[in-house]
Amino acid sequence: MEGINAKYVSKKISKTRWRPVSSSSLQQPDIFATGSWDNEDNRISIWSIGENGVSSMDDEFEGDPQLVCEYKHNGDVLDLQFLDQDRIVTASSTGAVTIFRHHHNSQTLSVSQLWERAHHYPCDNAPCTGVVCNSPEIVTVGEDGRIMLFRADQEGVLRTIEKADSSAIHAVTFLRTTEILTVNSIGQLKLWDFRQPGNEPSQILSLSGDRVPLHCVDRHPNQQHIVATGGQDGMLCIWDMRQGNMPFSLMEAHTSEMWEVHFHPSNPDHLFSCSEDGSLLHWESSSNSDTPSFLQGGRNTSIISRSAIAPAGGNQSLINAWLTGDSSKGHLETTHMLPSQMLSVNSLDVLGQCLVCGTDGEAIYVNRHVPI
Repeated sequence: MEGINAKYVSKKISKTRWRPVSSSSLQQPDIFATGSWDNEDNRISIWSIGENGVSSMDDEFEGDPQLVCEYKHNGDVLDLQFLDQDRIVTASSTGAVTIFRHHHNSQTLSVSQLWERAHHYPCDNAPCTGVVCNSPEIVTVGEDGRIMLFRADQEGVLRTIEKADSSAIHAVTFLRTTEILTVNSIGQLKLWDFRQPGNEPSQILSLSGDRVPLHCVDRHPNQQHIVATGGQDGMLCIWDMRQGNMPFSLMEAHTSEMWEVHFHPSNPDHLFSCSEDGSLLHWESSSNSDTPSFLQGGRNTSIISRSAIAPAGGNQSLINAWLTGDSSKGHLETTHMLPSQMLSVNSLDVLGQCLVCGTDGEAIYVNRHVPI
C-alpha cells in the first residue's frame, strides 16, 4: 500500500494518539504516543515522524516512526489521551489513572500525577477502560460501572458517579463541555450532564433486540447531536441524539469487534474505524449527485476527496448523508486503509492528513497522505 510506513515494535499496541497541533497552524502532526498491552513489560512511548534524526540519504525510511522516549506502564494501557502538548493521561487495567509529562528539552517522560485505584471492586482493582480530556478536566470510566471526574491540578476526585452502570462501561467522550457520552456492555449509549446532581443519566439510547456490547463512541465535531458507535458485532451505528432512543442507521462495517471509531476532527464527512478482524476502514459520506465518483482500485490513494470541492464543516448535505442510513453508492464509500492482515487493529487516530494505528501484530502503521 502506497504512503504507509510500518514500524515493528515487538509489543502489542493497544492505543495510538497524535499530539495535538495548534488549530490556527497549517502544520501536520509529527509526534504521537502509543501504549502497549498483553506484554510482560508494558510501555507508554513517544514517537516522531519528523525529519530529525532520519537519514535523508535513505528515502525508504523517510517518515518511519522514530522512538523518542518511553516509560514503563503498570498494567495494560486500555486508553490514552493527550491532555495538552506536554501531558498524556492513561487508563490502566489495574484501575489506575496516570498523567505522564513529556519533557521536550531532555526528551524524557515522567509521572506527573497518579490516582492509583481510581476504579475498583470492593476487594480488587477494576480495569479503567476509558479516558477523555478537556483540560484541565479528565473523565474516566471502568468495568466497575463508575464515572470519575478529576482535575489535572488537584489531587482529589472532583466527582464520582458511583453506580453509573450495572454493567461494564467501555468508552467515554465529551458531547459538550459539561456533558459526556458512555457506552456499555449491554448495548446502551448514555448521556450524562455534570450540572445535574444525582447518579442518573439524562438520556439512555440502546440497540434494540440483542444487547450487543458497544466498545467505542465518537461525536461529530460540528454537529454534536450526531454520534457514531461500534461494538461486538462490527456494525457502525449512527445516532441522532435529538430524536428517538435507537440508532438512526446501522451499517455493516467489520466482521468482528469494532474497537475504535473516529470522525475526522476537521473534515467530518470522513470517518475511520478499526477492528479485531484486522481491517481499518475509511468511510466517506456524500449525498450530492455531482460529487466526484471514486476511481476504481483497492489502494487508498485512489480516492478523490469531496472536501477538495466542499468546505469542511460548512456543508449541510454531509450531515444529511450521515443521517440517511444509506450506504449505497453515492452516499457512503468505504476504502480499506491497510494491507490485509489477520491480527487485530486495536486503535487509530487521525489528524490533518496523518493517520496512525496500532495492532496485535506488534506493528504501528503511519499514513501521512490520507486523502481528506
